[in-house]
Amino acid sequence: MNRKRKPNLYLAGFMGTGKSTVGRLAAQRLGLEFMDSDHAIEAQQGRSIPDIFAQDGEPAFREMERAFVENGHPGEGCLIACGGGLVIQPGMMETLKGKGLVFSLIATAEGVFERTRHNSNRPLLQVEDPLAQIAKLMAARDPIYRQAHVQILTEGRHVNDVVAHVCRSYKLEAAQRKL
Repeated sequence: MNRKRKPNLYLAGFMGTGKSTVGRLAAQRLGLEFMDSDHAIEAQQGRSIPDIFAQDGEPAFREMERAFVENGHPGEGCLIACGGGLVIQPGMMETLKGKGLVFSLIATAEGVFERTRHNSNRPLLQVEDPLAQIAKLMAARDPIYRQAHVQILTEGRHVNDVVAHVCRSYKLEAAQRKL
């Protein structure tokens, strides 16, 4: 039987852009298994991301992300919501593009701040001026996020509109790239 291949879809982007929320809904509509890289790492480590950062440091967490990408998920049929810093590691965007499609979800610093300001599970935002920190991190990361196959603005849009955009783009990109 000739089963149509479903390439993996990696949702990249800054924290608070909607990767997990959009990812769950889009995976359901596309018939893909949903995975969240942060949750997979927490489950494997038996502790939270803030605990990993506090006990082992950010470099150790980034190595855990790399291990997840290299062999922590199936090679097809998955939609993976990537942690915000996963794709900024050297060579990681290229690695993900070699494994499937990469879409970046985009929002402004102010939009991200509004979505994340009440969440204490964001170790990089536990600073005196989180909005300034978001703007600084976004400025550094944006050029990498823009290397994705597709960029999708999430700010000011209803989640169902974003999910529909992701689904349309996935089908189009997979067909055009013959994945």
